[in-house]
Amino acid sequence: MAKGQAGVVRHKLHVKKGDTVQVIAGRDKGKVGEILLTLPKESKVVVKGVNIRTKHVKPQQEGESGQIVTREAPVHSSNVMLYSEKQKVASRVSYTFDANGRKVRMLKKTGEIID
Repeated sequence: MAKGQAGVVRHKLHVKKGDTVQVIAGRDKGKVGEILLTLPKESKVVVKGVNIRTKHVKPQQEGESGQIVTREAPVHSSNVMLYSEKQKVASRVSYTFDANGRKVRMLKKTGEIID
């Protein structure tokens, strides 16, 4: 953990935007979705179709009607695990080097390279 500005602790996340993950804890346990947004300062991620929240929005102009908006709320990054679409299994991540000497992420269970 590296210290950021004004005492904010920044965490390096094991997942990135665009990764396919499976939720491993909470009300949406077992759901699979793509990461839409990462919030490294809070160690949270927003996953498509997971942790849906409804918000009642008041009308902004005269004559306009209000509406109910549904959107995904962030979940803690420790509650998601990388998911292999080919093998249909969630796995921890390990870091290895490819043939070119570049550091890449690999699924421990399947050996599948992600990056």
